[in-house]
Amino acid sequence: MKNLTKNYHTHTARCGHAVGTDREYVESAVRAGFTTLGFSDHAPMPFPDGHESSFRVPLAKAADYFGSIACLREEYQKDIRIFIGLEVEYYPALFPAFLSFIRDFSPDYLILGQHFVYEETPENGSFSDTQDPEKLRRYYRNVLEAVDTGAFLYVAHPDVLHYTGDEKTYETLTRAFLKDLQPYRIPLEINRLGMEEKRIYPRKKFWQLAGEYGFSAVIGMDAHSPAALLDEKSVDACVALADACGLQTADICI
Repeated sequence: MKNLTKNYHTHTARCGHAVGTDREYVESAVRAGFTTLGFSDHAPMPFPDGHESSFRVPLAKAADYFGSIACLREEYQKDIRIFIGLEVEYYPALFPAFLSFIRDFSPDYLILGQHFVYEETPENGSFSDTQDPEKLRRYYRNVLEAVDTGAFLYVAHPDVLHYTGDEKTYETLTRAFLKDLQPYRIPLEINRLGMEEKRIYPRKKFWQLAGEYGFSAVIGMDAHSPAALLDEKSVDACVALADACGLQTADICI
């Protein structure tokens, strides 16, 4: 998995927790030697009650997001291939309305970035530690249902849920999840941001098991700043993890 030249996980300042201009991301990617850059900011969600998440592209900024990057794709076409995608939460009740909303924008791809379990409420978030195996089981079920739609290019940080319970239970539930996911042959992302910030993910045990089940992996920069695209140290650590776990490079084609 050496010589990383493609990245499909890039955010913009529109999500409210990233910095830098769209152009700065492109220029950093070119400087870093990427041949392909995919933008996949947190997807706008048309909640029926009018709720706007504080961590994703607002509905009113969706056109600006697609339009800005489309212009940069044209301007930099001789230097780098640029794709316009979205990182999406899969909430079953909301997914049809989401697909209807983005249809006119025609994104090049969607990646699954599940941070909540079925619903966007604090108790269903993945970052607070939990020892409840049922929450981990439900998270995995949520991901499986999302993948079954056929809408996603790959699964970002599938090991994001902060489970701190019994390790044997973690292995049992993760094995069951990977076995069920295996027939879909969908790549899984080793997340550079998690590696850089020493979060609970990338979780070595998860990737050891993923290697056993023959999954392919993609390294996602999860860039929230232009400088993140230049982070060779964390990328090298992700590559080393993939190699140690026997994971093959995913051949991503759009």
